Parts: sequence; C-alpha cells; structure tokens
Amino acid sequence: MSFRLAAYALCIEAHRVLLARCGPVWTLPGGRVEHGEDPFDTVLRELLEETGHTGVVDRLLGVDSRVIPPAEARHGIEHQNVGIFYRVRVAGGTLRPEPNGDTAEPSWTPIAGVTALRRSSLVDVGLALALTTPATGHVAPVPVGGLVQH
Repeated sequence: MSFRLAAYALCIEAHRVLLARCGPVWTLPGGRVEHGEDPFDTVLRELLEETGHTGVVDRLLGVDSRVIPPAEARHGIEHQNVGIFYRVRVAGGTLRPEPNGDTAEPSWTPIAGVTALRRSSLVDVGLALALTTPATGHVAPVPVGGLVQH
C-alpha cells in the first residue's frame, strides 16, 4: 500500500471557494507534507505555489483518511491518503497558475456551482468540514463516482 500525508487549504470568500484544476479534476490547493515539514507550514506553502496567494491559517477543520482500492488508484496499488484540512484566509498575492507544476487555473468558484464540476472528493470533504464544523473534525465518507473522483 502506498501512503500520503497531505494538507489542504479551504479558502472561502463571499460564498466562493478557491479551487485549482489538476488535470481534468478540480481540487483544493494543497499537497504532500514533505519529510520533516509541519502540515501547518505545508498548507501555506502549497497555497502560494499553486495559486500565487499568501494566506493565514484561521483554524484546523479536521482530518480525512481514505483508502483507495487498487482498481481506482492511479498506479494500480492500494493507496491511503490522510488529508489535514485548514480554514485559510487569503492575505495577499496575485492569483496565478502554478509555475512548472501539476495544478492550473486557480479559480474562485461559487460554492453553489461546485456540484456541477468534475472534482476531487477532497473538495466535498473540505466543504463539509468548513460548512458544518463538526466537533470531532470528521465527516462521513464521501461517495466517489460520477463527477466526484479520488
């Protein structure tokens, strides 16, 4: 089984959420926690790299752990992703795509329009955490299929 620890930014302003396109799928700014890096630092680094925005972490929203079966995983082997979600306020910078990276087209997207997008399940998990703020920091698993991808 492969394993990834990642940190994701939930940036919400005026009923819009900041998303970035990774291939054909929309996702939250964020990514892998480097060896020895604090996830708190990761989320701000990834936000800057992927969107051009600097941010301030407002709060920890929660943690999501999901196992992706081999048939649905990118490299055909079972994969576990543990995502740490933070509510982040944009503090500055200019919206732009990631230079020489995997993400493109960062965009402020109306929350009401997210369900019409082909998106990562991370978007649904992050929005559920941000909109419901469960005391446990955990939401029910998000079903994958249709427009929602791993």
